[in-house]
Amino acid sequence: MNRLDFTPYRRSTVGFDRLFDLLENNARGSSGDNYPPFNIERRDEDAYRITLAVAGFKSSEIDITAQQNLLVIQGRKAEEAQNAGQFLHLGIAQRGFERRFELADFVRVESAGLEDGLLVIDLVREVPEAMKPRKIAIGGTQPLSVIDGGAASEADAA
Repeated sequence: MNRLDFTPYRRSTVGFDRLFDLLENNARGSSGDNYPPFNIERRDEDAYRITLAVAGFKSSEIDITAQQNLLVIQGRKAEEAQNAGQFLHLGIAQRGFERRFELADFVRVESAGLEDGLLVIDLVREVPEAMKPRKIAIGGTQPLSVIDGGAASEADAA
């Protein structure tokens, strides 16, 4: 397996430690477990959707935890469900799972729903007002204005 070495980049960058650690850990920890299968979809410039195929799981058996920059989804089958009968063929996976998704700064979970065996989690990126780029007037007393899509908004310019 090829090992990524970010040492040259670490020497010439400041503040990207988390990104390099994430890339190195992801390259190291690729165990090949693809259960449950999932999709990640970009729905808008600041909107995303994660869809997991969790057939056979009830909403009470799924736990979703959002921490700073980390989304953890766990599924645990109830004991009585696993011992409910004698299967002649078990093709639908019944094992527990844990999926972790690293989230960018300012990305938060907006909603989650379970329907037809699909767990859908909608995410949005909300950059705080203080972090948005602002136009600065040179030598003037004009108020600062938030840049919206590359140009100052009409209301702020007036």
